[in-house]
Amino acid sequence: MSQVIPSQNSRKVTKKIEAVETPEGAGATVRRSIGSGGLNRLDPFLMLDHFNLTPGSGFPDHPHRGQATVTYMLEGSVQHEDSVGHKGTIGPGDLQWMIAGRGIIHAEMPVFGPGQPNPKGLQLWIDLPRQHKMAQPSYQELTRDKIPSAFPEGEDGPSEIVVISGKSYGVESPVRHLGGCWYLDVKLKRKDANVFQEIPKGWTAFIYTLSGSIQIEGKKFEKYYTLLLSSDDESTGVSVTAAEDNTRFVLIAGEPLRQPVVQMGPFIMNSREGIQQTIMDYQLGRNGFEKSRSWKSQIGGL
Repeated sequence: MSQVIPSQNSRKVTKKIEAVETPEGAGATVRRSIGSGGLNRLDPFLMLDHFNLTPGSGFPDHPHRGQATVTYMLEGSVQHEDSVGHKGTIGPGDLQWMIAGRGIIHAEMPVFGPGQPNPKGLQLWIDLPRQHKMAQPSYQELTRDKIPSAFPEGEDGPSEIVVISGKSYGVESPVRHLGGCWYLDVKLKRKDANVFQEIPKGWTAFIYTLSGSIQIEGKKFEKYYTLLLSSDDESTGVSVTAAEDNTRFVLIAGEPLRQPVVQMGPFIMNSREGIQQTIMDYQLGRNGFEKSRSWKSQIGGL
């Protein structure tokens, strides 16, 4: 049994939301927790989808402004293409961290082939600080072998933490966000394996359970739940113990922006006027949406 680090400085679970499967896009299904009726927003986070793409499904051409979208693949592969000339494929364990900024149009479509699993992954939307809403669009794209891992008890130990962004056990990700955000994929091979993950004070933090089950402060939580974590001056992180073998979850934390959020679909601004301006820009093809009336992806047709 792994040594359990004392949890007196651990955050607690203050709320749990089940991520129920719902239709989204063109024939896709997602488990949505943040961005749902149970939890509309969680500053600075706007949406978390656990998606499953089947033949005939996908996310054809659509715009974004004012947020970052983070796609992390769990199984299978997805093609992507956008209006600024960027395109490629991300596969299992790969990451795409896209700053939509002032505006971009893109498509995300599944890749299928003999013996390949249906594409499954997580997509997180993060609000951008007011001063970065109109930044130029940018990408940080990492294949699995470029994303570092921390091994709290050594590489032969029961735990691995994939450091998608932020820091864990002395390991730091190369990803840089416009605002504070840590994103960790935690894998616990054996029941009773434990990790204590530090979290910056004052940051919003939550866990999404992918497989197995976990215990926090003696309470058990099953897969497909989003768990909101408490925040106080005494807590330095969160202690999590596997309640069964082969447990996996993501731990995500972000610095609150404490700014107004006005949303219309994929447009995220700070005022109603900002949304009206965005709609006009998109319709007229200006201020980041110059190709809105002429650009069509090669992959978006179903």
